[in-house]
Parts: sequence; C-alpha cells; structure tokens
Amino acid sequence: MTTTELVRSATSPEAPVRPDRRNRWYKLRPKLWHLFLIPFCLLWVYPFIWMVSAAFKTQSEMLLGGLSLIPKEWTLENFERAWTTAKFGDYTLNTLTFSIAVVVLTLLASSTAGYALSKPDLPGKKVIIAVLVVTMFIPHSYTIIPVFLLINDLGLNNGLLGAALAQAGPGLVVPILLFMGFFAGIPRDLEEAARIDGAGYVRTFWRVLLPLAKPVIGTVALMNFVFSWNAFFVPLVFTLGAPELRTLGVGMFSFFGQESTDWTGLAAGACISTIPIVIVFLFLQRTFVEGIAGAVKS
Repeated sequence: MTTTELVRSATSPEAPVRPDRRNRWYKLRPKLWHLFLIPFCLLWVYPFIWMVSAAFKTQSEMLLGGLSLIPKEWTLENFERAWTTAKFGDYTLNTLTFSIAVVVLTLLASSTAGYALSKPDLPGKKVIIAVLVVTMFIPHSYTIIPVFLLINDLGLNNGLLGAALAQAGPGLVVPILLFMGFFAGIPRDLEEAARIDGAGYVRTFWRVLLPLAKPVIGTVALMNFVFSWNAFFVPLVFTLGAPELRTLGVGMFSFFGQESTDWTGLAAGACISTIPIVIVFLFLQRTFVEGIAGAVKS
C-alpha cells in the first residue's frame, strides 16, 4: 500500500476515530477546577457554620469543644436569652425601622439625582460626577462630626430618623451612578412621547421612567438594606443617649461584660440578626443579579 493510500484510508469515513485528547482535557478542566476550589469554599463558609453550631451549644462545650461543629448537647437557651434578656426582639424592630428608612431615603434621593445627571446637557455634569466619585474614598468616620451637628440642629439626634439620614447620605454615590447609567440608556423618544401626551417632567419621571428601573431599584434596595442592617458606627453614635433605640449591631455589646463574655448568647444573637438578611436576599436575588447585569452593560 502506498503512502497516498494510507492517508486516504486514515481520513476515510470508515477509519476508526481516535479520541481527541485536547477535547477530553477541555471537558475535564472545569471538574478539576471545582475540586481545587471546593476546599476554599468550605474554608470560607466554615466560620458561619461554626457560629450557627455555637448558638446551640452550652458555654462550657463551646469553650472546650474547639472547632467541632456538632453540639453534644443541643440547647435553645441561648436564643431565648438573646431574645428576651438582651432585648434582641426590640433591637430587631429598631433595625427593621432603621433599614427601611435608609432604603426609602436612598431610593428617593439617588433616583432623582441619577435622572438629573443622565441629562447630557446638564451644566457642570462632569464636575458633579467627579466630586461624587471623590467622596467615595473619604472614610465615613471622618465626616461624622459635621453630620452629627447638622442632624442635631434639625432636632433629630437620639432618634432612628436622624441615624437613617446620617447612614443614607454617604451611601448615595453608587446608587446615583447606577440610576444615571440606566436612565442614560433609555431612548429620548420615550420622554418626548410622554411630553407630547401632556406629561410634565415629574409625571414623566414617576409614571414612565421610574417603573422601567425596577431592576436597579431592587439592586439599590437590597444593597442598602444589607449595609444598613449591618451598620454599627452611625447607629452607635445616634443612640448613645437612647439605649432603647439600639440596632442589632450595637446591641451585640450587651453580651460583653467587664469580667466575662456570653459567647453562646453572642452567637445566638448573630444568628437572629442574620435570618432577615437571608430572607430578603432569597426574595430579591433575581432582581439583584438583573440590576447588576444591567448596570454593568450600561
């Protein structure tokens, strides 16, 4: 058999197909990556699992049990102590009120500001955006004194509304940029059509444009709800004179004493404060992902 006949027989349809090692490697590579990343994922979630486990342990077992995850003696006394003695029931209601107020204030301010900045003919638009971006790099604690004095002059000190105003202000930059990018991507013909139908600027914004921004609204609401729920510094400053208005983050201090610390009660309190965040995320995760994807595209 000549060389030409050998080549033809190898490339003919009847020739046996050799396994493509390259394709097999491409199919196997994601599985190897998964095996490589699983230990890191377990390492990442281990502290959370340990916290949940410690909430069901006794104080002595938690201190002597080391890093074990399964309690030898299950108990719910830690949750009862956190809910009643440490007043986590009241702190949960305060945190919910505080977080909702922050979300409402943030949505109102950032959506209107983002709509105004989406206008290409706005005078000083680049300067305003530059100033907003610069403020993102200023630590929140550096501006707490003038913010406290302003809210004190408004008579809102030692109250959740004052704390919500102080919390919402520094967190406006990212939501404003998200709304600005979204509104800039909406065709101007839509606004002009609403104007021809007799709608003014305010009605066009509230009735036509804002309903289209539901993914961004969901993203901003979820982000700010989580941030405000976990906030510590601002609620601490604005509830120093009103301990009954403390949020969950500040209320964690009630487990620390001068001579001892209630670690199991602290773990139970952390579990209680985590449950609402998980529930909210489960309801809004799809909206959150769509909003982030839309913001990145815009």
